[in-house]
Amino acid sequence: MKTYITKIKPALWLSFFVLASFCFWSCEEQKAAERPAQKVETVQLKKIAVPLIKEHVGQLFGVRDIPIRARVDGYLEGLHFQEGNLVKKGQLLYSIDPQPFKASEAAKNSQLSEAKIRAARAKKDLDRIEPLVKIKAISQSDYDAAKAEYDAAMASVSAARANLKISQLDVGYAEIHSPISGIIGRTEAKVGEYVGREPNPVILNSVSRTDTILVQFFLNEKEYLSVFRQLHQMDADTAIHSEDIGRKTEFELILADGSVFSHKGKFDFLDRQVNAATGSMLVQASFPNPTLFLRPGQFARVRTTVTSNKTALVIPQRAVTDFQGQKVVYTVTKDNKIVQKNIHTGFSYKDYYTVEDGLKEGEQVVFEGIQKVREGMTVNPTLIEFKSQVK
Repeated sequence: MKTYITKIKPALWLSFFVLASFCFWSCEEQKAAERPAQKVETVQLKKIAVPLIKEHVGQLFGVRDIPIRARVDGYLEGLHFQEGNLVKKGQLLYSIDPQPFKASEAAKNSQLSEAKIRAARAKKDLDRIEPLVKIKAISQSDYDAAKAEYDAAMASVSAARANLKISQLDVGYAEIHSPISGIIGRTEAKVGEYVGREPNPVILNSVSRTDTILVQFFLNEKEYLSVFRQLHQMDADTAIHSEDIGRKTEFELILADGSVFSHKGKFDFLDRQVNAATGSMLVQASFPNPTLFLRPGQFARVRTTVTSNKTALVIPQRAVTDFQGQKVVYTVTKDNKIVQKNIHTGFSYKDYYTVEDGLKEGEQVVFEGIQKVREGMTVNPTLIEFKSQVK
C-alpha cells in the first residue's frame, strides 16, 4: 500500500502545478485584456520642400597670401617688425647689408661717366668730319668709321646706364617692404644669416590679408552631378553658370570646436574641370572676417545648402532611435498595432531627417512614448501635427 501511494504522489503534484499555472496565466490574460491600451502620440509622414545640404572639409586662406622674398643675396642686418602682428603696406620689414650693392652702384656710375666721355669725344670727331666729307676733303670710309665709333659709344652709354639702373635696384632691394597690409608670420631667417641664395632662406616670411577669408574644398563627381541636377531642376530650360550657383547656394563655416561662424559665405568659383588624379573639383567660397578671427591654414567644415523646390519624405528626428547602429522607428498600423522598422536616413534638415528607404508617405510613426512601446503591442494613438522648432 505504501508503495502505491509513493508512486502516485509525483503525478498528483504535477497535476496540481499544471492546474495552478493555468489559473495564473488565465488571470494574467484577463488582466492584460482589461488593461487600457498605451496612449502614444503619432505623426503622419509627409513630403516637404527641402534644400540639398552637404558638408565638406575645407582649408582656409587669406584673400591675399604674399610670400616675402629676398631679391638679392647678402647678410641680414635687421628685422623691423613684430612677428604675428599687423603690418602696413610699405612698412620696412627686413634690411640686408647694402654695402656691396652701393659699391657696385658706384662702380657702375663710374663706368657710365667713362662711356659718356667716350661718346662726347666720338661726337666731336663726327661733327668735325661731317662738313669735310661734303666737300670731299676726306673719304667716305673715314666718315663711316667716325659714325660707327659714335654709334658704338652711344650704345656703351645705354649699356652703362642700364647696368647702373640694375645696381640701383639692388640697393633698393636690400630693404624689403611689405607689399600689402596684413598679418605677418614667423620669420624664416634671423639677423646675421646669409639670405637670398639657395640653400639659404629665400622666402623670409609671409603676409596675409585676412579681412576676407577664402575657403577651398572639393566636390567628387557624384556630388557635382547631384548639385548640378538640383540646380537644373529650378531652371530646366537654361544653362547653369557660376553666378547661378552663387545666387542659389548658401555657405556656412563650421569651426573645429563645432561652432558655426557668424558670417555667411559667398560662392567664388567652381574649377573648370575634374582633376583626373583625384576625381574631384575645386570649389572656393569667401567669408567676411572683420575681426580677423579666422586665420589662414585652419581647417573647417563647409556646409553648402542648395535651395530648390524639390520635395523629400521627412521624419522628425525625435521619432528616430539608434539601436546597434541602425535607425529604428515604430509605426502604427490601421488596427493600432506597433511595427518596428529599420530605416535609412539621408541628411539632416532643421529637426528632420530625410528618409531614403524603409517608410512611405502617409505612414504614422510614434513621436511621443517611444520608450513604452514594443513590437506587436496595441496602442491608443493620437495623431498630432509636428511643427519644426528650427527657423
